[in-house]
Amino acid sequence: MIEILASFPGLGKKSSRRIVFHLLEKGPQTAFKLAESLKTLHEKTYFCLSCGSISDRDECHICKDPSRDKTVICVVENFIDQIILESTNFYNGLYHVLGGALSPLDGIGPEKLSIGKLLERVGSGDVREVIIATNPSPEGNTTALYLADLMSDFRVTVTRLGRGIPVGGDIDLLDLETIRLSLEGRIQIKKQVD
Repeated sequence: MIEILASFPGLGKKSSRRIVFHLLEKGPQTAFKLAESLKTLHEKTYFCLSCGSISDRDECHICKDPSRDKTVICVVENFIDQIILESTNFYNGLYHVLGGALSPLDGIGPEKLSIGKLLERVGSGDVREVIIATNPSPEGNTTALYLADLMSDFRVTVTRLGRGIPVGGDIDLLDLETIRLSLEGRIQIKKQVD
């Protein structure tokens, strides 16, 4: 069990060992509850037919919500990214979960991602903006460029999340790439008066 848990993201051998020892100390009831919840995980979890997110029914609560702006789709790599963006309570559009990012070295090509469904949604004519919110990694950037290229034939605005200096960040502690992106993505705060 320690080896199985250690293969999970964010868990190493030490953390896995602590979890297993905790389960042993708590007695069989805790382990049985965990086993039951693992058993029902796939039985009671669905993937939204519209956006690909996780849900407890065929269509998630975001896609079904009539108050959401259905003309904007935010494209994310995975469910966790969607949850983080949604927790800001700032974005009110729809989402599309790709299921990863392009990574030829890892064998992840366009056919392994939910790109066809995204193009279907964009091609419906109802969408006016696609926000690409892939991670600022080489794979995320490659995916963003690939998606933008695919959508060049649609009458839709394609945007990318802003990147740069984080709130509360000190310039002297930042890497050069972050500073470069901040300079490229600068915004106007005052217009020049003639």
